[in-house]
Parts: sequence; C-alpha cells; structure tokens
Amino acid sequence: MRGLSKSKYTTFCQCPKALWLKYFMPEVEVIEDDRQARLEQGNEVGDLAMGLFGDYVEVTTLLPNGKLDLSTMIDKTEREMIKGTNVICEASFSYQGNYCAVDLLRKTDTGWSIYEVKSISSNERKKVEKYYPDIAYQKWVLTQCGVNVTDAYLVCLNSNYVREETLDLTGLFAVIDVSKDIENHYNLVPERIEKARTVLDSEAEPDIDLSENCKKPFDCGFWNYCTRNLPQPNVFDLYGTGFSFGKKLDCYRNGNISFDSLQEMSFDGIREMQIEAALTGRAFINRERIQQFLNTLSYPLYFLDFETMEPVVPEFKGTKPFQQIPFQYSLHIKESETASCQHKEFLAASDGSDPRRSLAEQLCKDIPKDVCTLAYHKSTEFNIINKLAEDFPDLASHLLNISNNIKDLRDPFKDGHYYVSAMGKSFSIKSVLPAMFPNDPSLNYHNLDDRVQNGTEAMDIFPKIKDMQPEEAAATREALLRYCELDTLALVKVLERLMKL
Repeated sequence: MRGLSKSKYTTFCQCPKALWLKYFMPEVEVIEDDRQARLEQGNEVGDLAMGLFGDYVEVTTLLPNGKLDLSTMIDKTEREMIKGTNVICEASFSYQGNYCAVDLLRKTDTGWSIYEVKSISSNERKKVEKYYPDIAYQKWVLTQCGVNVTDAYLVCLNSNYVREETLDLTGLFAVIDVSKDIENHYNLVPERIEKARTVLDSEAEPDIDLSENCKKPFDCGFWNYCTRNLPQPNVFDLYGTGFSFGKKLDCYRNGNISFDSLQEMSFDGIREMQIEAALTGRAFINRERIQQFLNTLSYPLYFLDFETMEPVVPEFKGTKPFQQIPFQYSLHIKESETASCQHKEFLAASDGSDPRRSLAEQLCKDIPKDVCTLAYHKSTEFNIINKLAEDFPDLASHLLNISNNIKDLRDPFKDGHYYVSAMGKSFSIKSVLPAMFPNDPSLNYHNLDDRVQNGTEAMDIFPKIKDMQPEEAAATREALLRYCELDTLALVKVLERLMKL
C-alpha cells in the first residue's frame, strides 16, 4: 500500500484521476510556462513567513541527492517539540505512511497551532478555500501522532499592505483563522485517504468525467489528456466571456459537444460567428463598423505597449503585493497615414532599483499631450498610467492626458467586426496577429530570441538580469527590447490591415 503526502492527498481531493495520472502517466501533464516562477515566489514568501513570530528552528534536511531526508526531519521535529521550541518550520510528521510537513508549527498554552503559508492575496476567497483540504489533512496527521492541534491558520499576503522603506512582516501577511472552516474536511480525511490509496494501488485509470474541478483555480495540467478524444473544435473552445465554464459543461453533459451539434443551439454574437466560421471557413468582416472605429483615431498615432512585473513581495516603497510595476515600453509613431514608422523604446536599469519614476518621465517626453495613443486591451495601459499619475503628482497632468486619449485596437475584434476561425476563442494580439498574417516570419513571436517570446517570460526574466554575467545580461536586455518592439509593430500591422479593408 502506497503512502500519501499532502500534495498527493490534495490532488486526490481535486480529482482522483489526476492523482492516478501524476503517479502512472506524469509525462502527459502539461506544465504552465509560469509554474517555475510561481514556485520561486512561493519559496520567497515561505522563507519570509518563517520569521513572522520571531525566532524559529527550521528542520529541513536534505539527502546527498538533494531530496528531503524525511526520517531525519521527523526526528528533529520531535526533539524540538520536546524542548518546547516556540516555532518549528517544516515540522514533519508521518502516521501509517501519511506524511506532511507543516510550514509553521507554533506552540500554544495547551498544544500547537498549524500555519499554512501560501503566496496568494487575502482577497482571493476562492483560492483561500482551495487550501482547506490541505490544512485539514495536516491536522489529522498531527492528531493521529498525538499532537494536540488547538488552531489552524492560513497565512497569505495582505492585499491592503503598502510597503514603507523597510518590509513589515506583520503588515505584509494576513493570518486567517480557518479552524472552523476545515472541520467538514477534517472529518472526511480518513475516508479520503483510503480511497486515495485504492486509486494508487490500482493499475486501471479511474473512469472520471470532466467536472467543475477541471477549471481554475485548480490549474489541472491534464486537461489536454482528458479531452483528447473530443471533436476539434468543441464546446470548450467557445469564446468564454458571458458563457462560463459551467455552461460549457452543461452543454457537454447534454451531448452538445461538437460545433456541428452546437449549430442547433441559439448563440448570439461572437460565438455564433465562431461556430459558422469553423464549419464553413467564412470570414466575418463588417467594413462599416471597422470604418466607424477608424474614424475615432487621429494622427499622429502613438502605438504603446508596456511590460510589467508583479512582485509577490513588494520591493519598492509605496507598492502593494502583486502590484503591476512597469519596467519597459515600446512606442511606434506614425505622423500620418502614409508616413513611415518611428520607433522609441524604454527599458529600465537592471540594478534592482525602482523603475517607475524614470519610465514615467520618459513616457511624458515620448508622448506629447493631446495625441491619440493606440493600445491593445487598453485597460492595462490605462491602469498603469493612472497609477503612475497617482504615484508621481508632478507628472499627473501629462500622464492623465495620455491615458484619457488611449484607444483600444482590440475593440473591432471583441465586438465581432473582424473574425476568422484561426482566431479561435481569443482576441489577444497573440491570436489576432497570426490569424491576419499567417505567413510572415517577421511577425512570428516564435522567431524571437527564445529568452523572451511572451509576456510571462518578460515578467519573469527582467528581475533576474541584475544577477547575470554581463554578456548574458546584455543579450537578455536585447531580447526584451525586440519582444516589446514586436508587440507595438503588431499593432501597426493590424491597423494597416484594417484600413485596407
């Protein structure tokens, strides 16, 4: 009979099939691009949280091969508890093959409190609830080991915390008492453990269909595997806004899966176009409405795109956890419809300093007042510029003038005035550009330096440049510049195509 860790247990609670696949067919799991970045962020938050209650002892021990030495960690935990150590980090326990490590185990007057640390925001209620089974499992294992667990807490990031000159751990972290919330999950632990072990002891893949647990916030990596036999495209490929995953699941359960079957249903707007375009190859182009959009633009035109990072732990004074910090922009400029493009760009210093002020100042130099700025999904640029105006009042008048004159090139696409089947269910520039220019290698993001080919990679790599060797740092900065340049060049090319229509 195979033992369980808390990660295996929580995977089972999400989906027994996912647990089986992780053990028997790990190669079919699709790992998201930002997974490593999220792991690094989680480690950073976990390390900081160790000092939340003052002095602590960490029992983490590694074997020569780099894996955890669980038996030594369990022994160390027992010794520290006997000594009466106030806070034990990674406190380790095992009961009948069920293992767990508690992020923070804190001594109370009558027993011990469990603190589970997660790099999520305190206002993300759905994500908070996701961790109830995890904490309940820990409490059960400790209780079976004879530990009196008096309380259970989830430690996450305080969404309202604003950093001053130095980091304040008590302000940074929100400690949520989940002792009552986990009670129902706690009562289910023994039954779930037995069922999980049955799954792992079987060579037969569990026969479990798609469910609500397949969508976010669970981030299951087996979606492609579990939907491999569905017709392509299918109901889950429909545009999502206004048509939730739950509604798609209802269609699936009722047998309305292929686009052929979905033809019999009543859809409005973009989803109706999407189905017809996929089945007939028809392109939906509303020239009149496109022209109406073009009439809202005026020259000179400034095509703008930002790159940002979102530090989980705020690094700069006046910032919050997960706040978007712009560090780069690209700007293409067309003085008239027939004029050639000018290009300007900004990339902050790679020394770990706050990039916002220098970026805001340069932006005000590069974009004059009262001109038309074009962005794609303009809410991002609008929010970034408005936050810069809030942070730097002396630049506010100019910055707000820029943000108030931003137009959104995404509008003709999301409103259904231009749709072809190659766009699928997304109106992002990464979907629209290859749909409009399928055979232009200069507009293919995959032809860029493989250091930076998407926004996630840009966000992840910029903070790391300060620790690189000079040659690698220079190459990475160049990769960032060329990636961001393509983002605004894409806007230029898309607009030109719309104008030709």
